[in-house]
Amino acid sequence: MRFPYEGVVPLATLADEAAADAVADGLVAGGLPIVEVALRSPYSLQGLARLAARGDLAVGAGTVITPEQLRAAIDAGASFIVSPGLDPEIVEGALAAGVAVLPGVATASDVQRGIRLGLSRLKLFPAGVLGGLALVKAFAPVFQGVQFMPSGGVNEGSLGDYLAHPSVFAASGSWIASDDRVRAGADAVAEAARAAVAVAS
Repeated sequence: MRFPYEGVVPLATLADEAAADAVADGLVAGGLPIVEVALRSPYSLQGLARLAARGDLAVGAGTVITPEQLRAAIDAGASFIVSPGLDPEIVEGALAAGVAVLPGVATASDVQRGIRLGLSRLKLFPAGVLGGLALVKAFAPVFQGVQFMPSGGVNEGSLGDYLAHPSVFAASGSWIASDDRVRAGADAVAEAARAAVAVAS
């Protein structure tokens, strides 16, 4: 299954209902109705389920590192799965459940394993530490037909450069739904979402 989302994929860590609503309302108002909910807080799965039940944005689970988290995220309504590394059990489990999956890769060996699992779109993580666009440019001629979603160190300043490369189908980052913006409310999230959409368009 080809990962179906393109452009900008906001990453959010949800602390409570108020944060979940601020993120969702802001992203929808800002014309960016998609969110990757990081499974990094006690409220993450509840927040994911709350957002998935709205029906007005695509909601996925990020930081999925165990099969148990995978099952819990799917049960909560995740429509896509993102993981920091490439775990065949998570990839195969998501695909068997009919859910799009985007595992993280950091090396050429990781990319080759992803290809063998039938994937043509992969998360590049942590992109900033790995060399960012320079690594994308190094991988592109070797792994023709593979596209990447850089994540980790991506921000509003580097977004346009990433998305301009043909081997990049999307970019992920937490700046749109950062803790400060979420505390400021939905309008602040919406403002950052609009700016990201403008860059991606």
